[in-house]
Amino acid sequence: MNLTDRQIIILKAIIEEYINSAQAVGSETLEKKYNLTVSPATIRNEMVALTKAGFLKQLHTSAGRVPTPMALKFYVTRLLKPNQMAVSEEVSVKEKVWDVRHEQQKLLSEATRTLSEKSGMLALISTDGGDMYQSGVSHILDFPEFYDIDLTKTVLSLLDRNDFWLAVSRRPYGQDPFYLLLGEEFGHEMYSPCSFLYTRFQTRTGTGVIGVMGPYRLQYGRLIPMVTYFGELLSTLGR
Repeated sequence: MNLTDRQIIILKAIIEEYINSAQAVGSETLEKKYNLTVSPATIRNEMVALTKAGFLKQLHTSAGRVPTPMALKFYVTRLLKPNQMAVSEEVSVKEKVWDVRHEQQKLLSEATRTLSEKSGMLALISTDGGDMYQSGVSHILDFPEFYDIDLTKTVLSLLDRNDFWLAVSRRPYGQDPFYLLLGEEFGHEMYSPCSFLYTRFQTRTGTGVIGVMGPYRLQYGRLIPMVTYFGELLSTLGR
């Protein structure tokens, strides 16, 4: 489906409201908070069309809509203008890992810890040699999606599956600066609220991925430049 300019504007507003609120978004909220210059009835009609096209879904407990993984990928690749990471933040990250730059295991461990600290997220590294590093597991509890104990247990069990993360690190890839694993792309519908935003890096001993895991309504504008910077830094220091 080719979206109209109006549908794109409405979809962007819904996604950004959902990212900030974690709540299903209704036409009344859009009318009050966003200057869409169209009537509530028009907004509702466009939301129905976006739902039929697979960009939105309606939760049983709410009249509002939430974006689907397809919508999030459309937003990230077509609509989002990521913020630039501040130079002071880049310097701070480099200082954290500089002293261990010649010891690869310590470098990857410290990079994971620092990414978690800077992002406020669960951070992961997986290498094509089967090594895995993680930090900040408790951060997933900062998101209401993970108040669901069954979902949280499922995510935590995934962290023990080195085979899964090894497969991610060995996936075919192009020249994209970052990649996004969303929802059922994890392999089961239980993961539908989840995402893994990651980038690749190259060291003298092989390749790997570094990224953050959480709900799929991540603060992409802030996290994309941060994750990509960590990948670039590891590629530079790890060679």
